[in-house]
Amino acid sequence: MQKNKSSVLGKLVVSKLVLGITGGIAAYKAAELVRLLVKAGIDVQVVMTSAACQFITPVTMQALSGKPVFIDMWDSSISNGMPHIELSRNADAILVAPASADFIAKLVHGRADDLLSTLCLARDCPLLVAPAMNKQMWENPATQRNIKQLKADGISILGPDSGEQACGEVGLGRMLEAEALLALVNAHFTPKLLAGKRVLITAGATLEMIDPVRAITNLSSGKMGYAIAQAAADMGAEVTLVSGATTLNAPSQVNTVYATSAQSMYQAVMSNIATLKFGTEDIFISVAAVADYRPVEQHKEKIKKSSSSLTIELTPNKDILSDVASLPNAPFCVGFAAETENLLEYAEAKRQAKKLPLIVANLAIDALGSDENQVTLLDKNGAHPLERAPKPEVAILLLQHVANMLQ
Repeated sequence: MQKNKSSVLGKLVVSKLVLGITGGIAAYKAAELVRLLVKAGIDVQVVMTSAACQFITPVTMQALSGKPVFIDMWDSSISNGMPHIELSRNADAILVAPASADFIAKLVHGRADDLLSTLCLARDCPLLVAPAMNKQMWENPATQRNIKQLKADGISILGPDSGEQACGEVGLGRMLEAEALLALVNAHFTPKLLAGKRVLITAGATLEMIDPVRAITNLSSGKMGYAIAQAAADMGAEVTLVSGATTLNAPSQVNTVYATSAQSMYQAVMSNIATLKFGTEDIFISVAAVADYRPVEQHKEKIKKSSSSLTIELTPNKDILSDVASLPNAPFCVGFAAETENLLEYAEAKRQAKKLPLIVANLAIDALGSDENQVTLLDKNGAHPLERAPKPEVAILLLQHVANMLQ
């Protein structure tokens, strides 16, 4: 029987991971994966097959993980002489990345002829497999039968991805990139508090163009909204992210729609709500820093510099959050209030004026561009301050609060 893992707020639920590396050119990606896992605070124990050592050295993996790498089933450094038992006993999971076609076949048939395959057979924790192979090997009926059997056995399959392969061919079979694997491992172990829910989120800054090269915007990085989108997806929700200007990569397992201006963001939000037929069981979280005003005139050509003053007439943009909250059968609406003073007073006034069940109050200095945030959740029961934390942790605490309110 596999262990039940408890949640760790805002961090990977996995705190200790065995990473198995098998023979294949994708083994080079395992180096970046180990780096990211360690950066996330994960204790990583690397186990390699002899074939894997032909593609990347144990010295490299030891340097990145900070721990000796195990290869030999008869390694004498394990005091009881049973590394195939000991290495997995305190692990939260085993991830094999890359997993070759040969190793996948071993798992299906329960073969145990080296340390890694024996470790997988003797485990009492979840096993995740990231396939990596040539497209013909992946498409071969034998491999497809094996993948089907692994799924039936309760083993999670992460990928593969499609694209150019080392052999020069293009198609399915290449291993997912390290960042994608990290996100999927996180999602796999995150409690599915929002399973069956649909969540629509806005994030990032809007650009209100003055001329082809100038715009009115703000310092929002989109980090908070993107963190919420990823956390909601990890919690099992069907997530659509309407993103303004940002340099961030799209979250994993999230439908991302880009909208540059406040007007285009408004249209994207309303279109998605109508298309998806959002109702009271769905969630709308307005995180984007939407411009309150836009220029009345957008010049078609660049405005030339002169010594004269320049006056730009502005007109108000529509209030996306207010209009969504006012819809018949409106979704559960969450707003954000970034203020420079009187934080709780102004945020609560905004919550009541827009008739929101929940608003997230934070100082502008924390909200715009930083990696951490300190927020207070305001609902009808009062203020719920959260400690300063990285934005992904704040996102999980926020969504847990939302899930509790919906219950």
